[in-house]
Amino acid sequence: MPYTEGTRAFQVDLRGVVDLLSRHLYSSPRVYVRELLQNACDAIIARRSGDPMAPGRIWVEVSPEAIRVHDTGIGLTEDEVHTLLATIGRSSKRDELGFARHEFLGQFGIGLLSGFLVADEIHVESRSATGGQTVLWTGRSDGSYDVATSGSQKSEPGTTVTLRPRRDAAVWTSGRTVTELAALFGSLLPVEVTVDGTPVSGAGAPWQVRHASPLLRREALVAYGRELFGFSAFDVIDLEVPEAGLTGVAFVVPHPANPGARDAHRVYLKGMLLSEKLTGLLPEWAFFVRVVVDAAELRPTASREALYDDDLLEHTRDALGAQLREWLVKLAATDPARLRGFLRLHHLGVKALALHDDDMLRLVDRWLEYETAEGPMTLAQFRVRHPHGRFTTSVDEFRQLAGVCAAQGVGLLNGGYVYDGDILARLSRIEPGHGLSRLEPAELTTRMGPVDPAAELAVRGFLAAAGNALAPLGCEVVLRDFDPAALPALYLTSRAARHDAQAKEAGEVAGEMWADVLGALDAGGGEKPQLVLNHRNPLVRRVTRLSDPALAATAVEALYGMALLHGHHPLRAADTATLNRSFLGLLDWAVVGRE
Repeated sequence: MPYTEGTRAFQVDLRGVVDLLSRHLYSSPRVYVRELLQNACDAIIARRSGDPMAPGRIWVEVSPEAIRVHDTGIGLTEDEVHTLLATIGRSSKRDELGFARHEFLGQFGIGLLSGFLVADEIHVESRSATGGQTVLWTGRSDGSYDVATSGSQKSEPGTTVTLRPRRDAAVWTSGRTVTELAALFGSLLPVEVTVDGTPVSGAGAPWQVRHASPLLRREALVAYGRELFGFSAFDVIDLEVPEAGLTGVAFVVPHPANPGARDAHRVYLKGMLLSEKLTGLLPEWAFFVRVVVDAAELRPTASREALYDDDLLEHTRDALGAQLREWLVKLAATDPARLRGFLRLHHLGVKALALHDDDMLRLVDRWLEYETAEGPMTLAQFRVRHPHGRFTTSVDEFRQLAGVCAAQGVGLLNGGYVYDGDILARLSRIEPGHGLSRLEPAELTTRMGPVDPAAELAVRGFLAAAGNALAPLGCEVVLRDFDPAALPALYLTSRAARHDAQAKEAGEVAGEMWADVLGALDAGGGEKPQLVLNHRNPLVRRVTRLSDPALAATAVEALYGMALLHGHHPLRAADTATLNRSFLGLLDWAVVGRE
């Protein structure tokens, strides 16, 4: 079949384009206000490039019938109207006319189309600063448009855009909503913006406003942060990344922040709000601040509601992280008390940074307090007091063993919270040879005092019965003399013993082949957990004097179950059965004995 040669243009369905914008590009119809302000601001910038003294003003008029946006910008000729308002996606001609320059806010040529999100017709009346007649352009959502010239001239160069809202868009086009949206998007624009006579643009970025003293500046910025984020900042940190044309401030959250919460940073591009809840601007560990910045060089996405994650954004992220880090280092040097207050609130963020930064690791070592068996103290203080100190990787294990370790003179630190294990492992980087080692609970047995030989000989029969009772559970029974005396029994196990127990349990539920493999790995036999009975405890001494072997076994099983629960150890099915059996046995003995 022969082909017919020739080049044809795509047919653009404007309704489809508008639907694409509303459903997939923009997050909300409210962006039409931003796009209209953006186009007006670009027109003013274009006019001032040739006439620096040209007026720069945008004023919006809202009525039930229409929304009108006026600007004192460069305006458009008839040829420019055809090129810029009626051509979608053609950027080369925009470049030739000077409407895609770097300093402009808009870069995508689709801003005016956002008006179709709330209206079926857009009217543009424009007079070019280069001369010529006033041009009238009317665009419709069905893809048609009209262009005409007017004999009556606008008094000054500039443009007026008029939208006649649809009824279903009333929520976005009321006077109150338009005023709020104009203030939201355009508060930092470098031109005067009013809505129905109400000013909505300020005197520029608040962090660049001059004040009589640093204290007054800080008070003003704290008030600004309170207005934006709803809290009075713990501190305010100035931010600057020249490569990105970025300036701004970070507000330190005055309460513990959730590390998993998404960022809520406020980002402007050349004075126009990009996003109130931008993510990815800061390192993940910097969840303790909320920032407001204005940037000139970062690239927005097509919707202008997010940033391209390119090399410049990565550099900006690293630079902002470095400035937050420098603030922490400076705080440690100049105001230790304030640093301690900060660490009480945001230790997780500092710990996360310390995993990769030696200076932050030193800060954590010197200033951050950890829970120890002797009370709160810093890592540096703990290492001075206990050069060969130990730490646990479980909060439950620390709570079980803290009292015992303190009584035996063993320095124990709680390393069971997030990041702690990795931080303790990295301590040798800043203090070679002065790190801490993980506690093996089984080693505590060697620190406990032996029972008097005569007393141990007297309870030899009880120990034999106790050993037989717990042998099916893979646990040994030992008798020691230790403090605190109020603790009757302690369940101690090592990592090797836990590994052996897990392998045995896996072998019991695995198939024959895997049971053989697991059995071969455990062929040499391993350590067993120990139930350490405290001879100083009055209850234990009474139990060891029981003459009935069956009752003694039941009492030991009860002590075993209690030690497991006290140490928050996981209960196997056999452990649960033993605990139930011992409870019922003791209850039965108490009832029978009373009868």
